[in-house]
Amino acid sequence: MFSIEHEFDATVITLVDEGSLPLLEDVTINSFAECVTLEQLDPRTERVQKITLSPEQLRDLAAALDLPEGVYQLRKEPPGQSGDQSGE
Repeated sequence: MFSIEHEFDATVITLVDEGSLPLLEDVTINSFAECVTLEQLDPRTERVQKITLSPEQLRDLAAALDLPEGVYQLRKEPPGQSGDQSGE
């Protein structure tokens, strides 16, 4: 299950674990114009762990989810053309 909320300066997505027990803590994704942050409570330390991704890193992560093992670099295309990836 997940929720989407549009705040003043960010879109906030919360992912709720509904898998097998034991369940993991919720993941909160904050999408800003300049970066995306992922946050999750670490129950062992009771502290929120945060990861910050640039827009380029997020683009690469999204592409990597659909590609086989390898090393890739996404090419920048002129406006109006879809992104192309090259594998090595």
